[in-house]
Amino acid sequence: MAVVKQHGSVKRFGARYGTKTKYRFGKIESEQRKLHKCLYCNKVKVKRVAMGIWQCRACDSKFVGKAYSVQKKIEFAEESAEEMPKAQEEITETKEEAQEEAESAE
Repeated sequence: MAVVKQHGSVKRFGARYGTKTKYRFGKIESEQRKLHKCLYCNKVKVKRVAMGIWQCRACDSKFVGKAYSVQKKIEFAEESAEEMPKAQEEITETKEEAQEEAESAE
């Protein structure tokens, strides 16, 4: 007797789209629909509201995360804006050093 695979919500596609595609889609869909752990109250009550928007049903906090799962907090734009000038200075310093090395080699 053959082994029967459980396909879950992907059965709605029937024989279309191929096995691998349906398998991957099923994993993503089950991940996004399950309850996740809240970043603030640490209860497993977070549900996806829209793509990248999550809401905890216990503490009623809304926050952003990844599209299909909440794994870690996303850095705010203010923090990355502060780091940007530092990175820009490093790039210009390395460019100047490379130019000096090229001039001294000639």
